[in-house]
Amino acid sequence: MTTHVLILCTHNSARSVLAEGMLNHWAGGLGVDLRAHSAGSAPSGRIHPFALEALQRAGVDTTGCRSKSWDEFMAPTAPPLSIVITVCDSAAAEACPVFHGGAGGAPLRLHWGYPDPSNAEGGDEGRRRAFELTRQAIGYRMLQLLSLPLATLGRAELQQRLAEITAS
Repeated sequence: MTTHVLILCTHNSARSVLAEGMLNHWAGGLGVDLRAHSAGSAPSGRIHPFALEALQRAGVDTTGCRSKSWDEFMAPTAPPLSIVITVCDSAAAEACPVFHGGAGGAPLRLHWGYPDPSNAEGGDEGRRRAFELTRQAIGYRMLQLLSLPLATLGRAELQQRLAEITAS
């Protein structure tokens, strides 16, 4: 059964897109039955070009990347979510809607905050560097997530293991 992970950021233009791209890329490469999705509470309607550039440089296919609203994941046709991760402080502070979980109930929620790379100093080169560093930092946690035996962990144990990743 596919594990569905939703990554949230307010505008769904940078950090959440980086996380979705890296998680799907590595899940496919490792043969893990996991599908990442990203969305925002107030989507900008566009992906930051430096986010796309950082993903493409890492070998991630960005075809079909788009800025989405979290409303798409509340629809009856939305995939059953196992995990919801916020990657920006403002999204973590917002009242999150109730998302449809799988047979295990409501999805587990956690916060892995990262600074907004689009606010980095140093002009375009400074922002490009910030996007790449953010991609790497997010990727590190995504690899830890993918190393978990998701198909065999019970809900309480998965929550504990995710808390350990959060603390690292």
